[in-house]
Amino acid sequence: MSHPPANAALPLYVDLDGTLVHSDTLHESLLLLLRANPLNLFRLLWWLLGGKAAFKRQVAQAVRPDAATLPYHADFLAWLQLQRGNGRALFLATAADAHIAQDVAQHLQLFDGVLATNMASQDATLNLSRHHKRSAIEQHMRSQGHSGYAYAGNSRDDLVVWSGAAEAVAVNAPAGVLRQLQRQHPQARVFPGAAASLRTWLKAIRITQWAKNGLLFVPLLAAHELNPALWTTVAWAFLAFGLCASATYLINDLLDLPNDRRHRIKRHRPLAAGLISTAAAVQVLLLMLLSAFALALWASPVFAAMLALYTAITLAYSLYLKRVALLDVLVLSGLYTLRIGAGALVAGVELSNWLLVISLFLFLGLALVKRCAELEEVLLDTEVSSARGRGYHQDDLPALRAMGVASGFFTVMVLALYIDSQNGRELYAQPEWLWGAIPILLWWIMRIWLKTGRRELHGEDPLQFALHDRFSWFTVAAIGVLAAVATYGL
Repeated sequence: MSHPPANAALPLYVDLDGTLVHSDTLHESLLLLLRANPLNLFRLLWWLLGGKAAFKRQVAQAVRPDAATLPYHADFLAWLQLQRGNGRALFLATAADAHIAQDVAQHLQLFDGVLATNMASQDATLNLSRHHKRSAIEQHMRSQGHSGYAYAGNSRDDLVVWSGAAEAVAVNAPAGVLRQLQRQHPQARVFPGAAASLRTWLKAIRITQWAKNGLLFVPLLAAHELNPALWTTVAWAFLAFGLCASATYLINDLLDLPNDRRHRIKRHRPLAAGLISTAAAVQVLLLMLLSAFALALWASPVFAAMLALYTAITLAYSLYLKRVALLDVLVLSGLYTLRIGAGALVAGVELSNWLLVISLFLFLGLALVKRCAELEEVLLDTEVSSARGRGYHQDDLPALRAMGVASGFFTVMVLALYIDSQNGRELYAQPEWLWGAIPILLWWIMRIWLKTGRRELHGEDPLQFALHDRFSWFTVAAIGVLAAVATYGL
């Protein structure tokens, strides 16, 4: 698509939220406030009584997103830098609070001035959007000695501003807004945004992490239960757990946006990169939570209670517990084991104490693998001594490795004790075959810790790594074959 040359004589007024940046700075500020203390929700409700402008001022005085890490629209920003280089006057014109707008302007060093909500030179009771923004731009334009202006925006609220502009620029505009704009400005310059595809959403909800919910089937396998009705019930529980877990992943990513944007790998997550808006993420996670609990109640009220417990612990982890050293890995291992308990409840099978102990040690080791891999990435690739958003320092790595390796070895030891126990001899026809699982599991545990030390996990979740690791699949298959032979004999 060809574009007419920009009119350098026209000052260009640039919108912030959804235009210059992919995200909404007010939404991000609200998340920061709730992350600091969920009880701030009551402060927000009180502030709303004062109107939009006063609400934005109160929020901005309390917290503001870091302008350096906001997800800027790269192509549009490069074009603005070119316009500035050609001598064009650029002004940031936004409904965001003046504090946020000034932070962005100071960071970019690109704009000749700022128009924003709660500016000292404007009526502090006005939210600088729609007609108010147009009036402010026209007044400012005339004060600068111009008779016309250009405007860059993205939303339906910007149509009234574009209607008074001599030149229009659309950035990240939805198709419906773009069609209406092009009726007014057929030659409008367009900077398309990245559409949130199905693949993007699947990445955001971490669909691959649903493999963890396969732990719900472990009690059925351990009890050698083959009843199709029970397997069907657990399958519905699997779906409910997956939807709930994905919703909590979105919540975690929303609350952890500042840290994720500074992380070498996590900054590419859809929310951190601005590929999905915070508002859309909130809508989707609420829908998934409602669907999850509807399915859970249908499967079993007791299972629904267990899912509610999982959700509460996960939210507590996202808000606070993950910043407490050692408690974070204990909580993670507990969440894995809780899945096994939930599977036993919904299937109505007895949960073996042996299985609980094995799972606790195994998942504690994997949680420590995850933490060590993250610390290796963060601490050894940068010049910081502590991990942002975590309770660990670089000197903690040796101790964490020792705890993790010990947990892995304890897992194998408990398995060996189980094989030689009365329970093992009663449940398996030929339990001696299970001894073959001992060296295989040891090999897998030692190998994953070796890869962690070599920094080959790149901060990945160990179960996520295992999904793409052929040796891990071999380990599962080999142990499965040995368990089947031990159960039914040759």
